[in-house]
Amino acid sequence: MKAVTTDAPVALLVDMDSGQTLVARNDRHRFIPASVTKVMTLYLAFELIDRGKLSPDQLVTMRDVTQAEWDRKGSTMFIRPGQPVSLDELLAGIAAISANDAAIALAEAAGGSVDGWTAMMNDEARKLGMRDSHFTTPNGWPDDGKTFTSARDLEVLARALIRRHPEKYKRYFGRDGLAFNGVAQANHDPITRRVRGADGIKTGFTNEAGHTFLGSAERDGTRLIMILAGVEDYEDRGIVSRELIERGFADFDRITVFRKNATIGTLSIQDGTIDRVALKASRDIRVAVPKGERPQIVLTVRYAGPVRAPISPDVAAAMLEVKIEGMEPVNFPLLPAQQVDQAGFFRRIGNGMRSWFT
Repeated sequence: MKAVTTDAPVALLVDMDSGQTLVARNDRHRFIPASVTKVMTLYLAFELIDRGKLSPDQLVTMRDVTQAEWDRKGSTMFIRPGQPVSLDELLAGIAAISANDAAIALAEAAGGSVDGWTAMMNDEARKLGMRDSHFTTPNGWPDDGKTFTSARDLEVLARALIRRHPEKYKRYFGRDGLAFNGVAQANHDPITRRVRGADGIKTGFTNEAGHTFLGSAERDGTRLIMILAGVEDYEDRGIVSRELIERGFADFDRITVFRKNATIGTLSIQDGTIDRVALKASRDIRVAVPKGERPQIVLTVRYAGPVRAPISPDVAAAMLEVKIEGMEPVNFPLLPAQQVDQAGFFRRIGNGMRSWFT
């Protein structure tokens, strides 16, 4: 297999649609995310907007003491004392120019305090299954290593951000920059506008953390998510980012193993109106394989069975494991082809009696 490699201390490249890992180096290693922390702040804000607890057009005014503390501190929007700023503008400032002052203003307004906001960030991280992450800052400002994450956790976060909030993702990420209060600033994302299909997501840097990048690009129905961390040089981060994601597209072919609703095996049912039901693909099952190679592919239907009725055609009841030679296995959910209700009393008695003789 043609291996995609990188010298970055931490690297991860994932095909988002299939979930396949194309590159992994120290992907569970915990590191300081620096300004990539702001992606969790944005994700939390998007969730609160969807829940009706925040509105893009609501106005936020920073406390005077907060404005004084964060005025021109790192990357900022240059929010003025007493200036009302819409939530929409704050979100754009955080996403496009990594505005530290905007992240703090949002945290205090929506969380009551920075501590209140970061507690909500950690709660969302737990819901997403980000087991290697903890946040004590909304913007990634150095905090003696108390804020940390891993490449795998950032991939989980990016996937949730894009899938749960596609319209907000399009609105706020992948911009060229932002002009606010008469100051125009550029977005320093190393792949947007340089890699076809790239649309973000977030860079980070501190002397303690080095250069970090969480990025994504989509081409021809394939979206890749990449993470680099601990890169020493700014230019190196850009070069490695572009090379890695380009090779993620160029070095693999995407093949369709099954179409959506294709029948893939059967499911054994206990105490149901029928004993077995067909399993179908919940979506097109597409996988990446190394270009120019014909690796062995092994398909296995897995479930803990028999499954007890009732079962719904809307709830995954099994997984299709796809093993491609030289790559990590990947799993796809399978749905029952029909509703199966619980059998009546006498049928359950009959099922039990039959089991004695089989």
